[in-house]
Amino acid sequence: MQPVVMGQERRPPPRAAVCETHTAILFFAGDRVHKVKKPVDLGFLDYTTVAARRAACEREVALNRRFAPDVYLGLGEFRGPEAKEGADAEPLVVMRRMPADRRLSRLVRDGVAVDDVLRAVARRLAAWHAEAPRGRDVDEQGTRDALASRWEASFAQVRALGEDGSVPDGLAEIERLARRYLVGRERLFDARIEQGRVVDGHGDLLAEDVFCLDDGPRILDCLEFDDRLRYVDGLDDAAFLAMDLERLGAPDASAYFLARYGEYSGDPAPPSLWHHYVAYRAFVRAKVSLIQAHQGTPGAEAASRRLVSTALRHLRTSAVTLTLVGGLPGSGKSTLSGALADRLGVTLLSSDRLRKELAGIPAEQSAAAGYGEGLYTPEWTDRTYAALLERAAALLSCGESVVLDATWSDASRRAAALRVAERTGADLLALHCHVPGDVSAARLDTRGPGVSDAGPGIAAAMAATEPPWPEAVPVDTSGPLESAVTRALAAVRPRGTGQAPVFRRPDSGPG
Repeated sequence: MQPVVMGQERRPPPRAAVCETHTAILFFAGDRVHKVKKPVDLGFLDYTTVAARRAACEREVALNRRFAPDVYLGLGEFRGPEAKEGADAEPLVVMRRMPADRRLSRLVRDGVAVDDVLRAVARRLAAWHAEAPRGRDVDEQGTRDALASRWEASFAQVRALGEDGSVPDGLAEIERLARRYLVGRERLFDARIEQGRVVDGHGDLLAEDVFCLDDGPRILDCLEFDDRLRYVDGLDDAAFLAMDLERLGAPDASAYFLARYGEYSGDPAPPSLWHHYVAYRAFVRAKVSLIQAHQGTPGAEAASRRLVSTALRHLRTSAVTLTLVGGLPGSGKSTLSGALADRLGVTLLSSDRLRKELAGIPAEQSAAAGYGEGLYTPEWTDRTYAALLERAAALLSCGESVVLDATWSDASRRAAALRVAERTGADLLALHCHVPGDVSAARLDTRGPGVSDAGPGIAAAMAATEPPWPEAVPVDTSGPLESAVTRALAAVRPRGTGQAPVFRRPDSGPG
């Protein structure tokens, strides 16, 4: 990709043009843009009166000056020759015209390298979020229930638009996955409010409305028709542009932008929330495209289908998962657990480490004892598993997927894990590691001091009483580690490319 060049250049006078959106008509002439609101009632906005359109224009100028004060020049009006004396003039927004070839969307489509631009936009957005208005009214829109209500409103609107039989494929799965994510995540959204992450933001951040000028980006066209829809989590605000970059065919740019926003805002959000917000924004945009399709806009219906597909990919990936990795000593479960957690970018909890933490001894210090003795009595084991699931529940409720490394040979403890998953709206996956007995024995004979204290005798005693685990996916770990990881990933992410790439927090940021 070629880097974007910000140098000065001579430009011919721009041609006059007209552009239409689902809510407005824009007239481009000379170095000015005049934006007129359509007299439409779309349910979520009503511009059918002159007074409503004037209020919307005034609000648009005031709000957008927060991001681009030199672009939004003020309010204008016009009156047709047939207007009656004393009738209200039609209001319009007067703007400075931006160079079309500096639109971020155009640069992306042209294959220009835009990392520098995205870094500047992320920094600008994070800076605004740091100083943006906050308060009780803003916080109320950041709750789990408020987001759920917005999802439900969009579901209802899309179904109403599809009463002619054109309900998008995948809508039912989107509804199910969005609701499942939210049901166990109240703690996460409460924490976001406590951290001051919910702000009066932009609300409609699209690449089409970002202009990359010599002296920095100009971010235009924030959402003005409903304050509540602009009161959002800062990550939700950033996710709109990330979604749009993906829509334009630039998923790497999307992930880069979110990583930079996370870095500049110091946001510790779990990647599952990044995906959920990208999915939400994609679905909102799919709804808009459906509205445009009903208004006769060419290509809008196809665009809506693509956006629904994007929402579905990210919702599948946002699913919070509790993965149990079990097996006898020497089965390779701890090695697989670590590799799987690293590949997925999720939290790993180990029963061996936690058992010693509860006992107040270093993880590497030996606590070897006979079978069922010392730290390995049933009482100690019950305490260890209870603490393991308690910590997992706290993480899951905050949107963090977890891998639990333990033996998991007791069915009652597996049932307890299932209850935790159900309570936190998480998917439960079980992986059972196994190897031939001689491989396990050889591993235990040659294993040096470490977190696990089990030797060949303990392993043999456990193998004699190990019950079946029919619901677990068997993973043979006797071969190369990568083969076992591939098998495990196929179980964790069965759709493969039907899910979105893994988002990772930036190394320089918290988390």
